[in-house]
Amino acid sequence: MRPRLAHPRLLGTHLALVATLGATLFSAAGCDIGRITVGTTAQVLKRGQPALQQESDYEMARMAIPGALKTVETFWVVKPDDENLIGILTEGYCQYGTAFVEDDWEVAQFAKKIDDIEYHDARATKIFTRCLNYALLSLGDRWKKDIFGTPEVTNKLVADTGADDRTPLMWAALALGSLVNHNLRRPDALGEVPLVHQMIDRVIALDAANPPSDPQLAALPHIALGMLYSAASAQFGGDDKKAQAEFETALKLTGDKMLLARTLMGYRVGKMRNDEKFFHAQLVKVLETPPSVWPEQRLANEVAHRRARRYLTHEKEMFQ
Repeated sequence: MRPRLAHPRLLGTHLALVATLGATLFSAAGCDIGRITVGTTAQVLKRGQPALQQESDYEMARMAIPGALKTVETFWVVKPDDENLIGILTEGYCQYGTAFVEDDWEVAQFAKKIDDIEYHDARATKIFTRCLNYALLSLGDRWKKDIFGTPEVTNKLVADTGADDRTPLMWAALALGSLVNHNLRRPDALGEVPLVHQMIDRVIALDAANPPSDPQLAALPHIALGMLYSAASAQFGGDDKKAQAEFETALKLTGDKMLLARTLMGYRVGKMRNDEKFFHAQLVKVLETPPSVWPEQRLANEVAHRRARRYLTHEKEMFQ
């Protein structure tokens, strides 16, 4: 059996704490009334998700999201089988980790603050574990049981996953890939990279037969593959051409409106090739494109601008 990357515990400490809070809040109302109320609330929350995705103020979103996620978790404790709540929590934790926790981690990396890097690595591990936990709830008991099994077991697990589970499979892959990235000093972590790749490849294969109506959901697995192909030099299995192709596919799927794809392409592919001209041109193009070019994903584009500015600030030290 392949060594394990800390198996997520679905009833771990953070969920136990939420359970206590949820029980306190809803015991007076009674279980049935609570479930009915939460079911209605979950539908409203699902319909209201665009309000956050359209947010233009990065700091407001940073402050608002943690409290919102904890509130949704409280509702989930009352109705743990509600797929709307599970979906919101899965996406919410993965996107909070990517947009905010990893932003702090990256700032620490550029500042070469070792203690801060380790702190944010640990925090990112907790956040992406939550995302993975909720994705596994949607994927079902077999995934919860076998995700860290032998390659033969996981190969079949991925191959058997159908279109109905496409989106939780995508979030599970993104979460697991992020967990690997924040635990690179652990030998068992790197052993999960092939599984991450298989999961993303499966999502893309499912999309070929049934393309998602949401362009962001269609683009994310290609960004993830671009990240995988650009995670190492060619000597260690990286491929700058494949990475660029995946980022460009994400841009094509979103009508060139997902600025984070171009930001990551310029930064990661430019560094791989030691190509300052490519690096600079791509990031400048991002900053020349207003975040409002895609109102439905305004917050993601604000994140892209924030990172593009950071990378350009450090351009000279990266290409000395």
